[in-house]
Amino acid sequence: MQGLAPSDIFVFEDFCLDRRGGGLFRCNGAGTFEPVAVGSRALDILGVLIERAGEVVSKEEIIAAVWPATVVEDSNLTVQISALRAVVDRERANGSCIQTVSGRGYRFAATVTRCGTDPPPAVGGNGQDRSAGASPVSRRPTAAGTRWRAWHKMAVLFGVLAVSGSLAAWIWDHRWFGSADTRPRFSMVVLPFANLGPDPGQEQFVDAITSDLTMAVARIGHSFVVSRNTAFTYRNKSVDTKQIGRELGVRYVLEGGVRRSGNRVRVDAQLIDAEADELLWAQQFDGDVGDLLALEDDLTRRIAIALGIELVDREAARSARQPDAFDYILRGNAVMNAPKTRRTYAEAISLFDHALALDPRAVEAQSFLAIHLAGRVTADVTDTAAADTARAEGLAGQAVAASPRSALAHMAQAMVLRAQNRFNEAIRAYDAVLTLNRNFVPAYANIAYAKLSAGSTEDATPLLEEAIRLSPRNSDVGSWYWAIGRAYLMEARVDQAAFWLEKALRANPEVGPQPHAWLAAAYALNGKTERAATELAEARRLTSDNRYSSISRLRTAYPWPKGGALLETTYFAGLRKAGMPEE
Repeated sequence: MQGLAPSDIFVFEDFCLDRRGGGLFRCNGAGTFEPVAVGSRALDILGVLIERAGEVVSKEEIIAAVWPATVVEDSNLTVQISALRAVVDRERANGSCIQTVSGRGYRFAATVTRCGTDPPPAVGGNGQDRSAGASPVSRRPTAAGTRWRAWHKMAVLFGVLAVSGSLAAWIWDHRWFGSADTRPRFSMVVLPFANLGPDPGQEQFVDAITSDLTMAVARIGHSFVVSRNTAFTYRNKSVDTKQIGRELGVRYVLEGGVRRSGNRVRVDAQLIDAEADELLWAQQFDGDVGDLLALEDDLTRRIAIALGIELVDREAARSARQPDAFDYILRGNAVMNAPKTRRTYAEAISLFDHALALDPRAVEAQSFLAIHLAGRVTADVTDTAAADTARAEGLAGQAVAASPRSALAHMAQAMVLRAQNRFNEAIRAYDAVLTLNRNFVPAYANIAYAKLSAGSTEDATPLLEEAIRLSPRNSDVGSWYWAIGRAYLMEARVDQAAFWLEKALRANPEVGPQPHAWLAAAYALNGKTERAATELAEARRLTSDNRYSSISRLRTAYPWPKGGALLETTYFAGLRKAGMPEE
């Protein structure tokens, strides 16, 4: 192994970075340096920032240096920066070493000393460097004598291990034994899926599923996914999951198999914790063989959507000593992965508020906060509808202006339009969301909601059925059932309406007052007056005002579509039969 060049060693605060492959080390307080667990990409980024400590380094420059000749999304860089901060900012009280310079890039703010073979610089009583040959990178020394003695001990260790040729192997074997897993949050490899059928001719189809799934998972926000070519080097190899996780620096391994029987195809997918070799999630996905390309596309979309929900829940459950904005965003989304109620809306909004306080320019925090402020208005579970809508409008406008290609930001804008009863504009905005990300399942359902609010049942049910098909275990499924029941009642298909409305309340008993009122109308039109009266009473109980006390008050409370002929002969007629007076 070659000797260490002076420009290869950097010291900052309690850390030492060896850019020759040694890795990152931290002084343990007892005068010795210990290896720190951090992925290779994160180390490369740290090296780029440290080389230009104190300067702003653009995202484009970092990506060009760390991912040469490779097209990557900005989210990959964000994930790695977050992983770095989790390491270098632990127990640091005065902000992050890595500062975000909005609209420009990142700056490494800690003082860096580039070490050579000469003795460490002398440190005077005022903390100023009194040596004549300090490196240009060194502005103010921050390492005390104890730390320098620790560094010399580390240098001796480098020499001993280098002589035996085992330095790189030793660090690799020990790099994950730190106190915290600093691998990127959504880091994953999709291993080649197995052909579980007897026909070897299906191998190409199975490989296509693996390739498509790799691309689909890579579109999950903040994901870090190992390339297909690297993943395929593990085909037919007996390698345990822990080793794969160490070698690739990932938290998760996705594997599975594909079998075909006649015209049916079944894909088994399993998510494994690479550190613990523990099965976290498993699900089967079925499809009919017709157009194979369409089948590949459909299966991979459904797996990626289900996986995205699972990853959010898993990562949100990880403890963090000093949560950053993204931690709060994850926790907020995990809360909303449960059925939506007045309580869950309030809890999630509080978490997104925390995220925004930590990073006021975070488009994700702005977007999610706007989505759920507007969402609780449309769900009729807030007592501050006007204030919620006004704040959501401001946040959505900021998000779209800052990130015009963000499907999430456009979703926020669409939700605000629906909360403002601007249904036709909302439909166009939801369409824009699906243009940017066709896997954004809530957009399908919200287009249907907007159509129903505008007085049109056309296309509403197929849109809701598509949402259910793509994400059958989604926490919003109760609301989707309710909307289907609403559509059927507007079409005077009372039996089907009652079926879907009952199903909605079983899926989410706390869904809010509106499904109870619609079910009351359906029961009354079917002659089930006692059950209708019970549901109407429940709708009244769940509202903070008296909108369900009379038809006239209900008309005032909601923006019913002009003409409302469908509602007059179905919904309002049923409520009258259920016992609701006119005035």
